[in-house]
Amino acid sequence: MPINILGIETSCDETAIAVVSDGKRMLSNIIASQVDLHSQYGGVVPEVASRQHVRDLVPVLEQAVDSSGLKMKDLDVISVTYGPGLAGSLITGLNAAKAISFSLGIPLIGVNHLEGHIYASWLNTGLNTGLDNPDPSQDPGFPLACLIASGGHTDLLLMEGHGDYRLLGRTRDDAAGEAFDKAARILGLGFPGGPEIQRVSHGVTSTERLPRAWMGDTLDFSFSGIKTALLHMAQAKGIYPPDRNELGPEETAEIVRNLAGAFQESLVDVMSAKLMKMAKKYRAKGLILAGGVAANARLREEITRLSPLPVIIPPPVLCTDNGAMIAACAYHQFKRGEQFGLELDIDPGLPLG
Repeated sequence: MPINILGIETSCDETAIAVVSDGKRMLSNIIASQVDLHSQYGGVVPEVASRQHVRDLVPVLEQAVDSSGLKMKDLDVISVTYGPGLAGSLITGLNAAKAISFSLGIPLIGVNHLEGHIYASWLNTGLNTGLDNPDPSQDPGFPLACLIASGGHTDLLLMEGHGDYRLLGRTRDDAAGEAFDKAARILGLGFPGGPEIQRVSHGVTSTERLPRAWMGDTLDFSFSGIKTALLHMAQAKGIYPPDRNELGPEETAEIVRNLAGAFQESLVDVMSAKLMKMAKKYRAKGLILAGGVAANARLREEITRLSPLPVIIPPPVLCTDNGAMIAACAYHQFKRGEQFGLELDIDPGLPLG
């Protein structure tokens, strides 16, 4: 009999719930985004996010179960993100999961949000070998070199088996997604910054070059200096601050395109090079690219181009926060016998590896 798992994800500003069968097959995947709500502020406002989760959770739950073709009584496990993330957002999803688990009398499993991002790859059909619904544990096998790049994290982990991780590198300041957001703000672009920078720089061969922070021989990252260099370049070219910009709209747009392209190339260059270095050093059998920044087309393209190993990248909708990745991860936890009681609490700083 298949194991049907409900996954709830509310770590930041998406209310996302999905039903996944046996850790791979998505029966539903419903996401209520708050992007439009937060874009007016240029970033996520925690209190606004948590209040919106309260409003969206029940309708999203009903839609996720209805569109799965199952009934609530057909669910075998309830899974939920309990960290890392925004405290107010996390607690709404966790409390809902506890209530459902208690009322149905079925197991509750808490999932690390970062580990969930990795397991989005188990829902992927795009492995380079062309296999349908590939399982990375079988092809290409362990260990796997994982880059998790998102608004809150930029981590390099070696996945040596299900639930077995070694943290080998991380950002020392801004996460990649946070750097994209701040760069977009400097350039007068919208929120979230990553998609905006990708949009305006598409097809541009930038005439500008920003520095790369290689951090010596380490596998760590640093993006704050690149952001500062962008700010100084924008000031030198007269487009920042915006209220002092005396250039015409066409000239401004051209400068923005060039600077956006240069910024994107700087981040892509460092992230792809560090991932290749890690994979070679630790003799990985494949690469996994995960997290919201993994939706960036230029990053996906460059890592696929550079890697002699199979590259496993979820489709963009599964790179950003979603409930399916939480359910996919919980399946493997459930198979290992992990369960969590109703005393489970949120952990906004929960580490992985």
